[in-house]
Amino acid sequence: MACVDSEFDLWTIPPVALNMSVRKKLGLYLNPRNAVAADWMAVAEAMGFNYLEIKNYEVSKSPTESVLEGWQARSTDATVGKLLSILEEVERRDIVEDLRPLMDEDIRKYCKNQKKNATPPLQVPEVDSCHPRTPERIGLTLEDDPDGAPEMFDAFICYCQKDFQFVCEMIRELEQTQYKLKLCVFDRDVLPGSCVWTITSELIEKRCRKMVVVISDEYLDSDACDFQTKFALSLCPGAQDKRLIPVIYKPMTRPFPSILRYLTICDYTRPCTQSWFWIRLAKALSQP
Repeated sequence: MACVDSEFDLWTIPPVALNMSVRKKLGLYLNPRNAVAADWMAVAEAMGFNYLEIKNYEVSKSPTESVLEGWQARSTDATVGKLLSILEEVERRDIVEDLRPLMDEDIRKYCKNQKKNATPPLQVPEVDSCHPRTPERIGLTLEDDPDGAPEMFDAFICYCQKDFQFVCEMIRELEQTQYKLKLCVFDRDVLPGSCVWTITSELIEKRCRKMVVVISDEYLDSDACDFQTKFALSLCPGAQDKRLIPVIYKPMTRPFPSILRYLTICDYTRPCTQSWFWIRLAKALSQP
């Protein structure tokens, strides 16, 4: 299969264009510790990860896949072209040659979908649905005014149902005290009857300045939390605007999510810092 250099600029194609089959095959090449050829650690170092970050990735089931996810979340210059350049830099041309046809096919599909999504259907104005009026854009939350401005929030709370008791405590500490913050809690604020994914992305991107991610063992099994976290990360590559704030409120038995490892954590599990927990969190959410 021919390469697609002449069709697309690989330095503008984000890593999300690469599907799971390519990522898993990258892992098969790079995960094994190799005394001769460069492994995933050499790639991670070339991507800009430091020693402690690389050591943390060792516990991952597939360090290569975790590093790739972390890189695309933290780096504004993460592209397929950059990835291929890094593989060449660490002298793994064998991987480039073997996987390039699969990468090319993924890129074709990605660009085709991007072009399709960017082209609105041809409709007369009377039936134009490109900019839905309701319920996707208005009438999302309890206090939305259909004839006025949409309800806005200081922070979207990403949580799973088993952590809801802590979310209630968060409401008491941040909304009903001197901080007077306005939190978007899905079970409390969102009206029923519309597409969950559409509403969630609308709230995170356009209605909420920040997002608090309540991390727990149960969070790791939640598809909704996974979607919300990755969507929010895609809006702030490299955490430049400090949009995401991870919170831990109880001890965990499973590894901390790799895509959030580089963010500063608000930790409620340490008795010596609990008295500062709500002050720090409120201050972070109050920042512009």
